[in-house]
Amino acid sequence: MPAYGCAHLRSRRNHSDVLEYLERIQATLDPFAGRSVIHGPPAEVVEGTWPGSMVLIEFPNLPDARAWYDSPAYRTILHLRTDQVKGDCC
Repeated sequence: MPAYGCAHLRSRRNHSDVLEYLERIQATLDPFAGRSVIHGPPAEVVEGTWPGSMVLIEFPNLPDARAWYDSPAYRTILHLRTDQVKGDCC
């Protein structure tokens, strides 16, 4: 069964670290068959509020999703995003 990693990114910055993160993330996803489903602009909110944007990454299963997040390759670049963009991930 597919598993998903999601993020609600509350702020967006065109910082060089974020651009580097975006350039490097796919190489960390490939070994785990991860793919971006949503990596988009701010949502069109129809109820309530939703500041920021959403990211949704699909994996073949939960073990692959967890292995990707804990992988040395991803951990090496994670700070490039977290140092610059506030958000919540699950």
